[in-house]
Amino acid sequence: MRWCIQSDEESVLFGAERGCAEFEQRLLRFDAPGGDQGPSADDEVLYVLRGRGTATIGGEPTRLAAGTAAYVAAGSSWRVDETDGLELLSVLVRDPLPANGVRHAVVGVDEVEAGEATAGRMFRLLAPCPSATQFVGYIPPGRAPDHYHRYDEVVYVLEGSGALHIDGESAPLRPGSCVHLPAKLVHSLENHGPGEMQVLGVFRPAGSPAEAYYPDGTPAVQY
Repeated sequence: MRWCIQSDEESVLFGAERGCAEFEQRLLRFDAPGGDQGPSADDEVLYVLRGRGTATIGGEPTRLAAGTAAYVAAGSSWRVDETDGLELLSVLVRDPLPANGVRHAVVGVDEVEAGEATAGRMFRLLAPCPSATQFVGYIPPGRAPDHYHRYDEVVYVLEGSGALHIDGESAPLRPGSCVHLPAKLVHSLENHGPGEMQVLGVFRPAGSPAEAYYPDGTPAVQY
């Protein structure tokens, strides 16, 4: 199988052992301060799923709350100083590109303007990372046309329920579902509604979440 779907019941969701050599996607829960992370040979992008607290990222204190995203460059480190039920989604990006002097960045999802993608979908770009793009996607009810991307991607469902369709197979999606989509794999994501579905995506090489192609190779149309 060229694609895989997991739930968030495990701490390591995707990695080389599950056919995802580009990334390691992890769920991190902090019941107490500490848990020093790094320095690592990988770039890392973080997203706060639940809870609140404070952290030191690249030597600087940072407040964390649901929707906070962070980029930590290879060679930098971070730690949690205070936690009130903090749960983070971490994606380690293997073989990172040069950081060009930027060691870390922190952004809140509500601070970012939304952009348009295909099939009436929207997205917000999060913590800037030279090696990969981190974003939240907003998906209205319905099914997108079959399409593919030229990037490798890991996806985590934040809100809503639906299904992933690939090559005649379908798999249910719910909050906490995790998906690895290799580059050029034709797929379609469906939101069963009635509300909006939200997904957290990380892909490489970095670019725009709006870039997609129909199975015949023509660029997907935004509408």
